[in-house]
Amino acid sequence: MPTPALIILCILAGLAIVATMVVLLSRAYRRREFARRMEARDDDQVSYAFIINPSKPQAAQTRWHIQNYCRAKHIQDIRFIETQLDKDGRACARMALDQGTEVVVAVGGDGTVRTVASAMAGTGHAMGIIPIGTGNLFARNMGIPVGDLDAALAVATSHGSNLVDVGRMYLLDGKEKDRGHAFLIIAGIGFDALMIDDTDPNLKRTVSWLAYFISGAKHLFAPKYTGDISITRQDQVTQTNTSVTFRTFMAGNCGEIPGFSLMPNASWNDGLLDFEIIDTSAGLIGWANLFGDVMHQTITRKASQSPFSTNSTIVQLQGARAEIRLEDPALAQVDGDILGETQHIALEVEQRALNVRVPQTD
Repeated sequence: MPTPALIILCILAGLAIVATMVVLLSRAYRRREFARRMEARDDDQVSYAFIINPSKPQAAQTRWHIQNYCRAKHIQDIRFIETQLDKDGRACARMALDQGTEVVVAVGGDGTVRTVASAMAGTGHAMGIIPIGTGNLFARNMGIPVGDLDAALAVATSHGSNLVDVGRMYLLDGKEKDRGHAFLIIAGIGFDALMIDDTDPNLKRTVSWLAYFISGAKHLFAPKYTGDISITRQDQVTQTNTSVTFRTFMAGNCGEIPGFSLMPNASWNDGLLDFEIIDTSAGLIGWANLFGDVMHQTITRKASQSPFSTNSTIVQLQGARAEIRLEDPALAQVDGDILGETQHIALEVEQRALNVRVPQTD
């Protein structure tokens, strides 16, 4: 007679096998449903320009895959434009539009997507995304398949799109103070930019998101920033707080990163930016509290601090515009691209300015 322990182990093993089969069957069903929905859309027999970042390790293979996919789908009018050191995605997208392209597709990571979007916003032309970067945060927030080229191509080359807000950061003390640097996910000044700037790109390719945490650990005790912060709400009322001390100031259009919810209330089509003013005290205790706050937001899906937080603060506001004047320069970033140091910035939103090809539409 088998022992009770053996019987329990057999039951648990059986349940684990059943659970695994349910998960695999569910994934397969979702893939089939996705493929069915994409096939139901009419392929666009229009002209496509694929803006591709050749620095990505898989760029050449991806280009070959795109060519074969388009050939199989009888999509004939396609061209490829490669980004270069002196020609970013913004310049490439403008070139494509000048050549009469109807749909521009960004092939790369968040940096390529951001610069292409900077030129596409306000044009009315559809923009597709083939994510081949490390983070692909905007693609993830929009539900665009990551790690499945055929699925991403099916989305980019078929009818179905959403109008998306575009954020702009202006460096008001810089030479290009009239040029708004576009962002689709999060822009910020302070600790977040310092962490991104110091991240080892080779380490990022190896361990992905962990590279940011390793970089961030180096700057936990960096000096804080102090400045005047003005937030203009949706009703056009502006509130100014002077001599605010903080670790980082962030403006978000999308608030989700893999595993965490930084800004639970952020929506990519509400005509608002979500602002976070973050500070910590008491050394590592404050940073531990801040991590607890982020986990609390991630679990509850609410923009609120953990009830156990004692040495961290996250002030969360929404508005159409913000302006910050700092006492000392701080690094600024948009979607992970470093813009340099600044003491005076403005952040604005262009409501529903970008037409993005997505699996699900409003």
